[in-house]
Order: sequence, then C-alpha cells, then structure tokens
Amino acid sequence: MLLDVLYEDEALIAVHKPAGLLVHRSALARRETLFAMQLVRDQIGQHVYPVHRLDRPTSGVLLFAKSSVVAHLLCQQFQNQQVDKVYYAIVRGYLTQTDTLDYPLQEELDKIADKQAKIDKAAQEAITFYQGCAQVELPFAVGRYPTTRYSLVRLEPKTGRKHQLRRHLAHLRHPIVGDTTHGDGKHNRFFREQFESSRLLLIAKSISFMHPLEKKQQVIQTEFDETFIQLAAQFNWHLPSSK
Repeated sequence: MLLDVLYEDEALIAVHKPAGLLVHRSALARRETLFAMQLVRDQIGQHVYPVHRLDRPTSGVLLFAKSSVVAHLLCQQFQNQQVDKVYYAIVRGYLTQTDTLDYPLQEELDKIADKQAKIDKAAQEAITFYQGCAQVELPFAVGRYPTTRYSLVRLEPKTGRKHQLRRHLAHLRHPIVGDTTHGDGKHNRFFREQFESSRLLLIAKSISFMHPLEKKQQVIQTEFDETFIQLAAQFNWHLPSSK
C-alpha cells in the first residue's frame, strides 16, 4: 500500500492518510497490521517520527518528521498552538452560521491505553472556529420529519483535545455523519444505505506551520476524498479547491 505524498524535503514528509488507517501501533488495535508510520517508513526507506494525531476514521494531511530534533521542534509548535489546521465535515442539520465555540471538554480516557490516568481531572479548554459552507435538504424521512438536512462545515480547532471536533459538533447538535461514538446512528445508517458511505465524514484538509529549519511558513494541503466528491456532486455542493 502506497500513501500519496503531499510534501517532502530533507526534514519533513506529509502524506494523505486514508480513513480507517491507524497512525501507529496501538494497544487498542492489536490485530491491525497496517499503520501510516510504518508505511511511510518503508515507502521512503528511513525512520519517521509522528508529530501530531489524526484519528483513525479521519482522513487527510498527516505530517511526519525525519529526525528526532525536527520532531521536537514541531511538537513544540503544536503544544504552543502555533499550528493552523483546517478540516471539513458533513454534519446533520442546517449549520449556516460562522462562530467560535469555547466549550471545555472532559478528557476522554481509553480503558486500556489510559488505565493508569487520573479520572477526576477538570475539563480542559477547547476552542473551535466553525463556518457553515453549504446545505442540502433531502426528501427522506430519517427521523420524525418528512425531509432531512445536512451541511458542509469548515472547522479550525484552536486547541487539540481528543476527538475535539467530533465532540464539539455533537454539542452543537450537528454531529458529524459517520461518527459511531458521538454521532447519530439513524443518519449514519441512512448514509450507508442511501450513499454507500460508511466512513466518518471528516477530513484534515490543510496544515500550516513554521518550517523548523527553513524558518518560513509552510502550508500543506490535500484534495477531498472520493466519498466527499461523490456526495458533493449529489448535493450540488461546490467543494473548496486546494489551489
């Protein structure tokens, strides 16, 4: 399996991670054999270092460093909230406004990976900018109404909490379609049956940071997945270009 390389130089490599692919080995998925980190390593013939998270069901831009020094410098930027990330999602309902959600989130813990972690931590600051980009009303009764509505939303997380975008949109009552943890099962099932879409409809579209060696702003973008393209065509949506 070869991953699409979006950018590469002597210090960095960025790839498009498909939905469903883990970034690296995890105690929560012991039976998995494919991981983005190992695939990139084998593809370029050298070790790489992950510098940020991208949930397994999320697709899009995934950045690696080629040395521990560069990885440390990039991780500092992420920790200091100096990295700008743009995501797009398809959500339930009409979301038309542009706003910023400042809603603290309790840390989500995994029973296996976080079994030693404290469970009484205070909620952590979590901030997300969101903008409704397109809407559609479909003549299907998924819930109690004769029609159902969906929106394409642009998202910029200003903090990096676990599942932040998924949880924030659920809090706004516009859960991301395909989210089996924080979403709406009826709408997930509707997309599986009507559009053959069984994935989380969330893509990391771009990432912007200060290149740790060249000391200039670096922007890396990816194209929308085929699922997004097909759905946009059916909904008569114009997807933003990466150019």
